[in-house]
Amino acid sequence: MGLDVGSKTVGVAMSDALGWTSQGIEIVKINEDEKEFGLDRIGELIKKYDVNGVVIGLPKNMNNTSGPRVEASKNYGELIKKHFNLPVDFEDERLTTVEAERMLIEQADVSRAKRKKVIDKVAAELILQSYLDRKGKLCNF
Repeated sequence: MGLDVGSKTVGVAMSDALGWTSQGIEIVKINEDEKEFGLDRIGELIKKYDVNGVVIGLPKNMNNTSGPRVEASKNYGELIKKHFNLPVDFEDERLTTVEAERMLIEQADVSRAKRKKVIDKVAAELILQSYLDRKGKLCNF
């Protein structure tokens, strides 16, 4: 499972059974300010897809420093570990949202309003695919 964690939504992607490809699944609404992290829905998806590990994007700055969103993503990873007893790994996600938006414009000619509704799901797909490519065809969770 790949996750693109934001302050209001979490984009979710899943890999195929062999760990070769990723596909965006959905966007889960969250509210960091009210400590609502969408864990019920994430848990349903973990069961449905028989997830054995989670990859979370780390939105590092272009100069490789970490800001508040990196800490928020790491904290979300700790929640996932604690609630679901799954291994969590992290993947540098610099520019994945930019790449996702470019793909939606160039390949699918998706309007701005529609892009906003799916961008996090596509970013999660790119995060997971990058991880799978980097780790090789079989994910070692």
